[in-house]
Amino acid sequence: MDGLILPLLLMLVVALPLILSTRKQKRLMAEQQEMQNALSEGDRVMTTSGLYATVADASDDTTIDLEIAEGVVTTWLRQGVRERIVPTTEADEADEVNADEAGDIAEPVETAQDDTTAKATASADDATGAQVAAPLEHGKK
Repeated sequence: MDGLILPLLLMLVVALPLILSTRKQKRLMAEQQEMQNALSEGDRVMTTSGLYATVADASDDTTIDLEIAEGVVTTWLRQGVRERIVPTTEADEADEVNADEAGDIAEPVETAQDDTTAKATASADDATGAQVAAPLEHGKK
């Protein structure tokens, strides 16, 4: 009897995480399927490839028409929709402003620029009124 307890405990230790992870994965798949079936016209979505679009037609069971630009509508499988994008509201923006005022966000750190970059940025600021970032110098050692 004592010889069976150790193998049974070992199997339980191995099997329990597998069962729990399988249940979690099934729950997540069901939530994803429910979201994809609940899409309606006008919803903002992001596809699995990272494309943001607006639902133009959701009447078919297997496909969905997405408007990726004004007047450009493409047909996708429903499974290609990764998530629904919830637009930020003014209340959310007010919360962000209050967090900024409370000092939760660190002040930006200025970086040193060489004279030519600083002059080019300053002249661009004066000419257009817009701020121009310094050019990136990849691969420079």
